[in-house]
Amino acid sequence: MFESRHQALLPRRLFLLRLLVCTSLAAGLMGVSLAIGILGYHALAGLPWIDALLNAAMILGGMGPVDTLHGSGAKLFASGYALYSGMVLIATIGIALGPIVHRMLHRFHVDDQDLDPAPAPKA
Repeated sequence: MFESRHQALLPRRLFLLRLLVCTSLAAGLMGVSLAIGILGYHALAGLPWIDALLNAAMILGGMGPVDTLHGSGAKLFASGYALYSGMVLIATIGIALGPIVHRMLHRFHVDDQDLDPAPAPKA
């Protein structure tokens, strides 16, 4: 997906497009994960929609649960969702920041002659 260190630095327009794609992918992953949490808290814990949203968002953001859960099914779901959410949070940060970190490292390793589009004529 990303260019190798032997390739030229990606033009700014294409880099911004890549950043948009990765950010959209990360946002989509978070949206699907939030929907899973909302549905799970609503169906298994019996929470109203707004409380299910709050709990799912807090868990997905790494903050922790808000409401006390009653019932084994709800507690098992919350445990699994918390573990899943931790991994999704890490993955989402990696997906969103990947192009930026890659560009910084790539720029660091690109030779000066690779940055100059037309080499100066020798005198």
